[in-house]
Amino acid sequence: MDTVITLRGVEREYRMGRTKMTALRGVTAEFRRGEFTAIAGPSGSGKTTLLNLIGCIDKPDRGRVVVCGQDVTDTPLHRLAALRNRYFGFVFQSFNLIPDLSAYENVEFPVLLGDLPASERRARVEGLLERVGLKDHRRHRPHELSGGQRQRVAIARALVAQPLAVLADEPTANLDSRTGAEVLDLMHELNESAGVTFLFSTHDQQIVRKARRVLALHDGEVREDHSRAAVQVETTSAPAALLERSA
Repeated sequence: MDTVITLRGVEREYRMGRTKMTALRGVTAEFRRGEFTAIAGPSGSGKTTLLNLIGCIDKPDRGRVVVCGQDVTDTPLHRLAALRNRYFGFVFQSFNLIPDLSAYENVEFPVLLGDLPASERRARVEGLLERVGLKDHRRHRPHELSGGQRQRVAIARALVAQPLAVLADEPTANLDSRTGAEVLDLMHELNESAGVTFLFSTHDQQIVRKARRVLALHDGEVREDHSRAAVQVETTSAPAALLERSA
């Protein structure tokens, strides 16, 4: 499997008044296409900060971030948005859906202003909604959906632009245990059947147990990087393969 994200000696600091806080300390890691990886650790361990650096939401104070062979460390902030849109889909614990838009419109939003033909855009959105089990809820707005259904909309939205990887920040935190397990099973199935790459920031033991790789952080440092036996997955054009299965 190809290496798609590389971190080399990454460090990130924050200032709170006169106090300097170190969130990450010399983190070095590689992530490969098709991974299902949990970045785990207690609150304050640096896992969300690490996910933000991987997803070009933030920049390191020291070290290098390389995405698909391109060193993006020194890329100006105004250009990082284009890199995020090109390479990453995001799933957040608070769903981050647009309240006035339907499920269909929320999924469509990331590709609405691009040059994708309307027919292909429609096929992607409808295929993904069917794949996540919400074909019959396409016209529902977020307040008309359950928490699990809203997270399924968020997963479909993260996939619609066919990203390099889906970055999920505590995706089960606002769900009850049963619904969280169902959403996790969906993401795991997408990973195994269609090769969708998932990187999680989490303290949820359900995700940690399901992950094939666990990167454990403590006080901003990698304390353990454990890979379980790899499962072979299809790694070519994951969302396209996903849509073929839902056609």
